[in-house]
Amino acid sequence: MRVVIDTNVLVSGIINPHGAPGRVLDAVLARAVLMLHDDRILDAYRQILRRPVFSFAQSHIDALLDFIETSGEHVSARDIGIVVPDPTDLPFLEVAILGGADALITGSLRDFKPRTGRYKMNVCPPHEFVKKLPGT
Repeated sequence: MRVVIDTNVLVSGIINPHGAPGRVLDAVLARAVLMLHDDRILDAYRQILRRPVFSFAQSHIDALLDFIETSGEHVSARDIGIVVPDPTDLPFLEVAILGGADALITGSLRDFKPRTGRYKMNVCPPHEFVKKLPGT
């Protein structure tokens, strides 16, 4: 399966490895799913994970992002003519659509309801996605 993971799921998966976001992250680390990304998404991960409020070790952040970048698939995304409530969420949707993702996994479904334009993409919360993982 090919997925795009919103930053809120990535952070939640690190903080609570036993919850649904943690299971999504486990699937990525086990290479059971292929994570799609572009430079904008990797930069968003980097910025969020470095926030002092999380107190994540820099070496852990670097190791995770290196893994995501090397084991995932880089997608060259472009404007898809859709406007979402928060423009910083648009790269996740663009990469998901143009990369042929099976799902865009987010904890904030409302952030991906288009204000203009339409798209066909399975935007789902982590708990729904883990039901689709092999062995669940």
